[in-house]
Amino acid sequence: MSTESKECCPPPAAPEEVSGAEVFDADQLAAYAKALGHPARVAIMRLLMEKNACICGEIVDELPLAQSTVSQHLKQLKAAGLIRGEVDGPRVCYCVEPAAVARFRALVDLFVSPGSPSNEEAQ
Repeated sequence: MSTESKECCPPPAAPEEVSGAEVFDADQLAAYAKALGHPARVAIMRLLMEKNACICGEIVDELPLAQSTVSQHLKQLKAAGLIRGEVDGPRVCYCVEPAAVARFRALVDLFVSPGSPSNEEAQ
């Protein structure tokens, strides 16, 4: 199976700069954290980010998990908006959602910088 880039996976965008106007969103951070709250989902995200392309069947080949287990983890990552899935014939191809990863990174930065003006406004 090929890992070449397909339509559903444009190259990842550069991480967005957090502007002073950006507000900390605890609910969104918690949703991302929950989606990444299992080592298998972290491994899937890392695999997708390393490949930087749509992956259709290789996820199961790369991880020591059953197809059904991988499918459940992919479903949770997709529901959180961290990945996209596109039907390609009889299979679904997955890739990272670059905007969501950039948003997660920005939220973590705001979380670990509690003295920022944006955090004080959200409390």
